[in-house]
Amino acid sequence: MQYLRQFALLLFALLLFTAVSPAIAQEADETPRRNDFAQLVERLSEQGGYFASDNLISNELSYQHVLGKLTKMNVSGGAYLGVGPDQNFTYVAQIKPRIAIILDIRRDALLQHLLFKSLFMMSRNRIEYLSLLFGRPLPKDFKKWTERPIRDLVDYFDRTPLNQKIADKTKGEIHRRLASFGVPLSQRDLETVDEIYRAFYTDCLEVRYTIRDRPNGLFFPAYRDLLLEKDLEGNDRNFLANEANFQVIKTMHDRNLIIPVTGDFSGTKALKAIGEFLREINEKISAFYVSNVEFYLWQQDGMQRFVENLKSLPINGRSVIIRSYFNYAYHTHPHPQTIDNYFSVQLLQTIDSLIKDYDEGGYTSYYEMTTRRSLDLR
Repeated sequence: MQYLRQFALLLFALLLFTAVSPAIAQEADETPRRNDFAQLVERLSEQGGYFASDNLISNELSYQHVLGKLTKMNVSGGAYLGVGPDQNFTYVAQIKPRIAIILDIRRDALLQHLLFKSLFMMSRNRIEYLSLLFGRPLPKDFKKWTERPIRDLVDYFDRTPLNQKIADKTKGEIHRRLASFGVPLSQRDLETVDEIYRAFYTDCLEVRYTIRDRPNGLFFPAYRDLLLEKDLEGNDRNFLANEANFQVIKTMHDRNLIIPVTGDFSGTKALKAIGEFLREINEKISAFYVSNVEFYLWQQDGMQRFVENLKSLPINGRSVIIRSYFNYAYHTHPHPQTIDNYFSVQLLQTIDSLIKDYDEGGYTSYYEMTTRRSLDLR
């Protein structure tokens, strides 16, 4: 048994090495890498839970505001952890970690990331990826679209109607890809993947974050808005904004280096198992994107358990938490780093400072936690 464990770790170490050696990666046998992927998903995951929203896309228009500071702090490489859907890919495209693990309490999030993985592996470039995601035909001159700005891609899919035959054919190929990954999926899981995919090809660039059993209207940004959003310097930094960013994510998916995990930040297994695994492969956390999960942990008295789980992760002085603060939820306490016309505020704090504060007594409020050590992004 010990021999098998050592052999599995050796195979995964080889995979991490090939992430920087394309020639070797192309020659390597794909079968053990697929097996490692499924086994790692199972090893790191724990029992899923409930969250009262359909997080098909982000509701954080401010998500790019931390990118400049991450560059200044030289947050790069290592291991990336994150929560939620594809806003993670924008952070991963900049940080370029050796491995990325997407952790979410909702099993639906794991299924959505398997859907994304399928589409990335089916696509050679951005225009093909969006064509498959939205069930729309490629432009006739699609080979010339490699260097087109994101605005052109958005405009094209905004004016191009759904082709149901493309969507149906793509769904069939998605199912074949899902079966090849080795992750056990029930019939209900496959139906959930189909529902998620249907939302994208039906609503296209109008797909939005929604809260169940509550009228949301047009309050949350559409996918179009997220793709066209910029960083604080006015640069297009989304993972679909240019071909180089897209290829970072595609390459990692092709090499099984983006691992979706079902887990609770304050749970008993997932984060501890992730910490154990990262120590085995000798990687430290570069960034942990937590969105506003801490707000819910604070309400449920789960922050202390979360911090104890953070202690199990390998970090260094540059390891950061990327968090989100929503002003519409705290009318009496707008965040001091709020930028005009943004409901969400993106924030950075070093993980070691959060742990240190908790070891010294913690915070008196969620507001204090999100302000006392928040780094200046300018």
